[in-house]
Amino acid sequence: MTARSDVILERMMALHPKVIDLTLDRVWRLLAALDNPQNRLPPVIHIAGTNGKGSTQAMIRAGLEQTGAGVHAYTSPHLARFHERIRLAGDLISEDALTEVLDRCYRANGTDPITYFEITTVAALLAFAETPADHTLLEVGLGGRLDATNVISAPAVTVITPVDLDHQQYLGDTLREIAREKAGIIKRGVPCVVGPQHDESMDVIADIAARLGAPLHAYGQQWHVTTERERLIFQDERGLLDLPLPALRGPHQIMNAGAAIATLRLLHKDEAACDAAVTAPYWPARMEHLKTGVLADLAAPADLWLDGGHNPAAGHALAATLKQLPARPIHLICGMLNTKDIGGYLAPLAAVAQSLTAVSIPGEANTIPASETAAAAQKVGLTAHSADSVQTAITRITATTPNARILICGSLYLAGHVIRENGG
Repeated sequence: MTARSDVILERMMALHPKVIDLTLDRVWRLLAALDNPQNRLPPVIHIAGTNGKGSTQAMIRAGLEQTGAGVHAYTSPHLARFHERIRLAGDLISEDALTEVLDRCYRANGTDPITYFEITTVAALLAFAETPADHTLLEVGLGGRLDATNVISAPAVTVITPVDLDHQQYLGDTLREIAREKAGIIKRGVPCVVGPQHDESMDVIADIAARLGAPLHAYGQQWHVTTERERLIFQDERGLLDLPLPALRGPHQIMNAGAAIATLRLLHKDEAACDAAVTAPYWPARMEHLKTGVLADLAAPADLWLDGGHNPAAGHALAATLKQLPARPIHLICGMLNTKDIGGYLAPLAAVAQSLTAVSIPGEANTIPASETAAAAQKVGLTAHSADSVQTAITRITATTPNARILICGSLYLAGHVIRENGG
């Protein structure tokens, strides 16, 4: 049975011919028609960056919730259900609440052009404004400067996670151009936490912050994070914290944890909140170990993992994470969109994986055909094959390597399909 919210979401897809059209004019128009809910939100933490936005948000949320705070959170894209994008005071939005707020936005917009992301972002802001909470976490969808979330005049804190090459067709071809778009969330006088950056990106961020009088709290300057004896060590001007390693896997999560802790410290949260930020978050499809479910059972006794990273920096982070796990033959199942740098993503993985089985992403018009993904994998030195489904790929791998570590990767859209197929 189709949910009522799905019917409204389907109608919203028809309001603008482009999936992405970066401008804020349509958003401002609809917000005004709804009496500007963006001005009635609990204190906002606004998060931009190329990689690590979602993980950093999940850590900040875990830390804030440890204090007993009610936390709104907005993220995109969703994996299995649209409701995942909107958390109201800690809980996923209900079907009734989502249907009601989407319908109000649809009626207020009328037939005027507006993109799907824009109108659903406005719906989230409206739901946040009308539900009591202590904090609002907003994750940028794409870029920052012209993103539909960039309508908060005075957030409590802004956060910029590592900036790298991705979405060049929308954000620019160089790190400086992309950093300028990401730094568009910086607001006059508002502190900005900055994760580790390439020098070119940091120069742009620092220049924009200086012009706006926004105090920077940057990795390697105002805060430091490292590991020592299987512990996370964080230090800033308030002192040193000795914490457990992050529950989210991968060496890159150390830096994400550092940005989350720096944000919590700016919000005057205590060590218990910082501890919860690293030990309590759950963020699906980011090097997630699938231990139960239909696909996990099919793979057994092989080890099944899922990751939605999809750009060259994510490929490097994933390769580093796989190297840290106990030794097993690594076999990839990969599907990607045609907007991504497939060679850049796969090149670092070629050094750690024994094979790649390519799949097309079901139901995605922009999927790279499995045969093309396999050809791209062969170009970077991977032994590659194609399969008509994830299930077929798992069955083939386990038939020859029952003790494999199987990683399904390449796209959040593929990850969402896998979560649904696995029974999530």
